[in-house]
Amino acid sequence: MGESGHALFNTAIGVCGLAWGPSGLLAVQLPEADPQRTRERLLKGLPALPEREPPAPVRAAIEGVQAVLEGRSRSDLREITLDMSRLTPFQRQVYAYVRAIPPGQTRTYGEVALALGDPGLARAVGQAMGHNPFAPVVPCHRVLAAGNKPGGFSAGGGARTKLRMLMIEGALDRGLFD
Repeated sequence: MGESGHALFNTAIGVCGLAWGPSGLLAVQLPEADPQRTRERLLKGLPALPEREPPAPVRAAIEGVQAVLEGRSRSDLREITLDMSRLTPFQRQVYAYVRAIPPGQTRTYGEVALALGDPGLARAVGQAMGHNPFAPVVPCHRVLAAGNKPGGFSAGGGARTKLRMLMIEGALDRGLFD
């Protein structure tokens, strides 16, 4: 992916950010209260990464995220290469499963845990979703609490942002926001 760096970019839901290294994206950040907070949260826990012009694969990732958040694409964004080397094996397993949830569909934390072989891991799945450094490329917004309730969402705007993203994908009835 070229030299490491980061960039902020506009989307239909606000300013998002990406950080990348030689092996893929290191982090993707949904909007926070303002661009500076988005940048701070994006870079938290990463080595110093300069803001720079994104190389072609990163530009393609930005365009994919923008299209999905505008509702112009039903891409699952799985073509985007993620560098998961900082993550635990469990997080990698959860994120691989969640990346396979098609746009417009949802699962509960319990369903993800069951699919991973242990229904007792629902809380751990929820924690992994809360620490997801790749939203929306790893679409944690598609994972709901028991009873298909929104549950928490660590991005700016909380559960309201999660519901808005699900609405854009067509997973929710628009009446929830009227």
